[in-house]
Amino acid sequence: MDTPRNLVLVGFMGAGKSAVGRRVAALAGAAFLEMDAELERRAGKSIARIFAEDGEPAFRDLESQLAEEWGRKRGAVISCGGGVVLREANLRALEANGLLVCLTARPDVILARTARSQKRPLLAGEDPEKKIRDLLAARAPYYAAIPVQIDTSDLGPEELAAQLLARWKQPG
Repeated sequence: MDTPRNLVLVGFMGAGKSAVGRRVAALAGAAFLEMDAELERRAGKSIARIFAEDGEPAFRDLESQLAEEWGRKRGAVISCGGGVVLREANLRALEANGLLVCLTARPDVILARTARSQKRPLLAGEDPEKKIRDLLAARAPYYAAIPVQIDTSDLGPEELAAQLLARWKQPG
């Protein structure tokens, strides 16, 4: 029997990738892998510090290396950072053994979900809602290219986890 494919969750920050990914992994008895947490562990510093000290291109290079590595895994739930879609090679690597699902949410929902976090370097400074709208607009074509899309704005975590688990377990 084939080893199961991964469930790869992509989408903008605050769309629910990590929170729901943990639930799906627990329901399925699968490993949960969180890209941002692993990048922080490997770099020995926060993503905000990586951005500040090394720059976004260096962060994206680390992210690409991890996408390539984790794309070879099987049967895991992988929560990707919001910008993983910016490099097509990342998606190809992750899709090789995985079902890609793009989680989306309305800008007001994203703002509410991310408002208290100090771990969002791209939202730092003035007017985070404008930054959210600008980043969403810039990334829209990347997210739209992923065939499976689920809007999490009005879904509870349990309902969303059940929906993702059912879709993941479908053949193909």
